[in-house]
Amino acid sequence: MPDRLSALDASFLSQEDATTPRHVGGVAVFERAGRFDYEQLLCLIGQRLGYLPRYRQRVLAVPGHLARPVWVDDVDFDLTYHVRRSALPSPGSDEQLFDLVARLMARPMDHDRPLWEAYFVEGLAGNRVALITKTHQAVVDGSGTVELGQLILDTEPQLCEPYEDIWTPRRLPSATQLVLDALGETTQRPAELVENARAALGDVVAAADRLTGSVGGVASKVRSLLRPTPAGPLNAPLSGGRVFAVVRSELDDFRRIRAVHGGTVNDIVLAAVTGALREWLVSRGVAVTGASTVRAMVPMAVLEPGTARFSTAGLVNNEIEAHVVDLPVGEPNPVLRLQHLSHAMRAHTDPGRSVAARAMLKVGGFAPATMHSLAVRAAGTDPGRLVNLVITNSPGPQEWLYAGQARMTEMYPVLPLARNQALAIGVTSYHGNVYFGLNGDRKAVWDVGNLATMVEDSLEELKGAHR
Repeated sequence: MPDRLSALDASFLSQEDATTPRHVGGVAVFERAGRFDYEQLLCLIGQRLGYLPRYRQRVLAVPGHLARPVWVDDVDFDLTYHVRRSALPSPGSDEQLFDLVARLMARPMDHDRPLWEAYFVEGLAGNRVALITKTHQAVVDGSGTVELGQLILDTEPQLCEPYEDIWTPRRLPSATQLVLDALGETTQRPAELVENARAALGDVVAAADRLTGSVGGVASKVRSLLRPTPAGPLNAPLSGGRVFAVVRSELDDFRRIRAVHGGTVNDIVLAAVTGALREWLVSRGVAVTGASTVRAMVPMAVLEPGTARFSTAGLVNNEIEAHVVDLPVGEPNPVLRLQHLSHAMRAHTDPGRSVAARAMLKVGGFAPATMHSLAVRAAGTDPGRLVNLVITNSPGPQEWLYAGQARMTEMYPVLPLARNQALAIGVTSYHGNVYFGLNGDRKAVWDVGNLATMVEDSLEELKGAHR
């Protein structure tokens, strides 16, 4: 049987265009120690690709769009095409690095090759290097395929020794075989033939049906919202450019705020973002009243019904559910904002299915890289009209991790922008710190650096607030 793309994955590909590339990214900063260079990175990734067959496969369309595309081995696979070398003018600053991140994330990937890229960036001040990764939403499913960043990071320094690559690609199926397979499947599901033809002609309804059918729970929750999505500068047509900014904060600050005001670390993350969005809207001249809100989609990890516990060997038997939360940007009091959000998040939490952060930390490697990818998949049902932005938060390990012999010191998620959504925020905790990655459209959210500063100010406001 052909390895056919799921309806959701096919939708991610069909919806993609020059202004809305659908890949999830990450930027990790490392202290270079010992022998760690581009050749070592090639060795490390190449040695472990056997665990990720999808990373050596590409998408192949079926003639006449009789069925969804299939995954096939890339017979011309070239590791050096996917793992690339880059450099900043030495001594490179963090601002130059994040500008490079924005430019790389704005570029769609070649659909005729495996849908991932990694960039080894040299020249950072302080004898540091960076790794920028891009993985298409269609690739990572959390069970058979995890994000590349989860696979190459270890708890101890490693020196990659020369290895023999014994991978042999399978022969490409012929056009005749693709058609016969498609016809065989459609005789069992004739409605799918009509759906595929409509999608090939750009039928928006067909694409929407695919999405809602794939993640029906999210779609039904979105439809249940009675109030219209708040208008504002976050929903705008996208340009082809991106801007990227970061926030570095200490996990202990979140714990102190929690000890005084209650809530969870995730609630405090949302409260910090809410306070920043309030100030940002005011700086844009938007009228903010006591009733003003910004609607966010907040994906959260849950257990599948009947599953006893969160899988620690991988992410199998676990789900990400996307919840819609109205951020109270009209509330001037930071403590009340936090209380409103804690109450709203509790309303979305099923005690029997929620996943505690400490359970997620037992997943091998750097699981947040995969969790952010899965979160974006769960949020992929929104066409950019039902919410204002997506915010994901995934806790990471509190021990040092290494790529080869280089210790990772920082990690920032980079979420893709959906059509008409000009901002997406990913948050990850790692080794005592909390890292925010703010990805924005270059025209609509050109001042994303100001917004990042406002997140820092909002956290300081919560730290200094009294009951």
